[in-house]
Amino acid sequence: MATTDANDTVQPITGEPLTGLTFEEVRTRIEAGQVNVNVDLKTKSVRQLVIENVCTLFNLINIVLAALVIATGSIKNLTFLLIVVLNTGIGIFQALRSKRMVDKLTLLVSKRATVIRGGQESEIDLDQIVLDDLVRLGRGDQIPADAVVVQGEALVNESLLTGESDLIRKEPGSHLMSGSFVDSGIVCARVEHVGADNYVARINNEAKYVKKVNSEIMNALNAIVRFASIIMLPLGIALFVSSVYESYSDWAMTSPDSAAGIMTWLFSGSAAWADVSAAILSTVGALLGMIPQGLVLLTSSVLAIATFRLARRKVLAQQLYCIETLARVDVLCLDKTGTITSGRMEVAGVYAVGEDGSAVSLDECPADTSALVNAALSGIARATSADANETCRAILDYYAKRDTATTAALTVVPFSSTKKWSGASFPEGSFIMGAAQFCLGAEAFARIEQTVSSLADTCRVLVVASVDGFTKEGDMVGEARPLGFVTIRDEIRSSAEDTIRYFCQQGVTLNVISGDDPRTVSSIAKVVGIPGADAFVDATVLDTPQKIDAAIDRYHVFGRVTPQQKRELVVALKRRGHTVAMTGDGVNDVLALKEADCSVAMAAGSDAARNVAEIVLVDNDFASMPEVVAEGRRSINNLQRSAALFLTKTLFSMGLAAICIFAPPYPFQPITMTLINFFCIGFPSFVLALEPNRSRVQGRFLINVLKRACPASLAVLVACALCMFASSTLGLGKSALSTMCLITTSAIGCSLIWRISWPFTRLRAAVFAFVTIGLCIGVAVFPDFFSIASLSLPLFIATVIVALLGCTLFFVLARLIDRIGARRSRSATGFGRGVRMSLGSGAHRVTSTGSTARRTVQALASRIKGRNERRDLARAQASAQRAVDAERESATRERRRRVVKSSRGITVSMGSKRKGQRDRSQRSDRA
Repeated sequence: MATTDANDTVQPITGEPLTGLTFEEVRTRIEAGQVNVNVDLKTKSVRQLVIENVCTLFNLINIVLAALVIATGSIKNLTFLLIVVLNTGIGIFQALRSKRMVDKLTLLVSKRATVIRGGQESEIDLDQIVLDDLVRLGRGDQIPADAVVVQGEALVNESLLTGESDLIRKEPGSHLMSGSFVDSGIVCARVEHVGADNYVARINNEAKYVKKVNSEIMNALNAIVRFASIIMLPLGIALFVSSVYESYSDWAMTSPDSAAGIMTWLFSGSAAWADVSAAILSTVGALLGMIPQGLVLLTSSVLAIATFRLARRKVLAQQLYCIETLARVDVLCLDKTGTITSGRMEVAGVYAVGEDGSAVSLDECPADTSALVNAALSGIARATSADANETCRAILDYYAKRDTATTAALTVVPFSSTKKWSGASFPEGSFIMGAAQFCLGAEAFARIEQTVSSLADTCRVLVVASVDGFTKEGDMVGEARPLGFVTIRDEIRSSAEDTIRYFCQQGVTLNVISGDDPRTVSSIAKVVGIPGADAFVDATVLDTPQKIDAAIDRYHVFGRVTPQQKRELVVALKRRGHTVAMTGDGVNDVLALKEADCSVAMAAGSDAARNVAEIVLVDNDFASMPEVVAEGRRSINNLQRSAALFLTKTLFSMGLAAICIFAPPYPFQPITMTLINFFCIGFPSFVLALEPNRSRVQGRFLINVLKRACPASLAVLVACALCMFASSTLGLGKSALSTMCLITTSAIGCSLIWRISWPFTRLRAAVFAFVTIGLCIGVAVFPDFFSIASLSLPLFIATVIVALLGCTLFFVLARLIDRIGARRSRSATGFGRGVRMSLGSGAHRVTSTGSTARRTVQALASRIKGRNERRDLARAQASAQRAVDAERESATRERRRRVVKSSRGITVSMGSKRKGQRDRSQRSDRA
């Protein structure tokens, strides 16, 4: 009788010896490019990440302005570059940090494969495999390329590819998909696809496109920077020309040569160049005010701090803005295997067989019946635990928590592909465990068939039965008599139910999309509390886009879903204006993860899923999701409040620059704006942006910010215009005008801080006090550094009156704007060009988001991708050729070692490392 482990699913490989490819055949395939090139989805290179963060429109604008300031020689006005350096540094640091963490998680289960070539087994790298290679695979091996089984049998786990949690039996002629794992057994398989032709590679290739980040904050910042860049050039040139012409006009009025031209003035001496430098500095000051530098830095800082906070909770955010996106989602699509469930199996229940064939809970059975069923199940599982599969491990875990006494097994019958059951003999009797239709006779199975069918709706069902014993060949003696049932199901994560309840309370629609049986998916969805889990659909019937559109509105549980259908379901939701998040861990989730607005992957999942996901749950704990939402809400709500301070400066700078074209000079210099930037904008916005805030996100980011910023900007423009009018009327100098505008702008800035801080907390009150006192100290104590002039008492009183008028105007406008309803808009994007729909009180507009420039960039990216693929193929060919050369050299050395019989005896020739050298030894064979 066989005494091997009961869970060994196959017998040792028998049959004709396999020789595999010859070295010449391998060389031919390498030259033809039929090599298993690594085409997995990879993280971006360090160079790509640095270029993406350095080469931005925001940085370009600031570098150009810095060059203009350097030309004037006023180095102290270059302080704005510190913001550029910090912002770029934060972006690069976060990107490199995420890359390192993902690369650490990307650990291949099997970096080498065993192949049979020329009748000999050898171990080679995965990218050295060629088409038609014979690969030997055993328990725990990852299948490196699509192949066909030629010898042996095995159970294969394809859950990362299909979502199907059941193990799939593979026999000679069965196809093996790359990326799946051998759960048990040994097979030899012939490679039928390599490189980009593999199943995993085809899915990954569909996900190799640059996904546009769906972030309202990022889109708003980009829109502001683009708008500023468009308006800056004409405004800047006009403002500079106006300032220079004013200086020239003043010079011309006092010049003895009234006919002198502007070139004569430029070369008239240092005074003219001083006027030009002053015009450059005032123009740069105006243009800097149009760029929300601090807002860009603040956004990066707040989101970077959020990623650090999440990292402490074992959550990796690979992209800064994904935290905001998850906080805005209104539909969350969940994969079953690996997300709601842990990927392991657990015992759902143990039952005894009733007199009528029904399943009776052991708690309701006589003690002796319950003890017999438990002893049989735990005994067989422990007897076959040396190489336990998932089912056996689930039973072992179940009885590890219970005090069930078992005795040592006398004999063990292993599971085999022919019997479909395992068994063991104990002093108290012999028992078997397996699928009911293979363990029981026709009459016994008919008695319990309805019960088995009922239990199988949601779980896998095994029957435990008693037999009279076992033969030496391992067959059962007598008829099997059913004693009980054990139901096995996917282990549901302990935190799943609480997390699902949280999202339901937040008004998020939940969909479960899985490749598993829809009945199984529905039962698990009901356990964790998914609304509408009773209704489910088998995606095999959703064979047209129209059916998918109809199903997405009706069902929340989808089973038997292919990778392409998962993506189509996400696209259908986005077409309806939803912000969609997708969770998953397998290769079959990659396409949907890539298409979703926010993608979340488990660290224990496939490399491809981790690399395309924006958020990775490092500890594979679904319970971390509410923390990500909380961080997103804190970031969005606080940034909306703080962004109003920055946008106020941007708006009034643009308006003031336009006014100063006709009424120069521009009243602010870069150093003067530094005082306002720090006390009225930078410091309060940063502190307030880090406050705890778990309120739900309401409205759109840019609209909410503009509603706060526009009243303050208009008030500043009116106040500065009054100051400029007074300066022109009274004939004041530039320093006095700059000081008056500084005081009035600071007063309105304090009013804005008051409004966004209401209701006051201790922190907000402290911030307001610090800002007010800091501005007073800056103006009174450091006038020379900030280029502040001393004002006479009447002029100071007039400035205070203007400041009060500006503050009053601000509060009046703020109340009026609060009554204006926000504009509603929806954006739906898919592949290629997107469509933007704007719905307002006026006419509805539908516009395309595509552009010629975007298509040009995509074409360039396609060419770069092709070049990289050709380079990878060349590397793989070279690697495979080195492996063949090494094998050939090894075989040659082996042939040199030969034994020859001669008249002098037996001559043994040994191969040498040096060509032409031979070590001979002779031994005489005399009788």
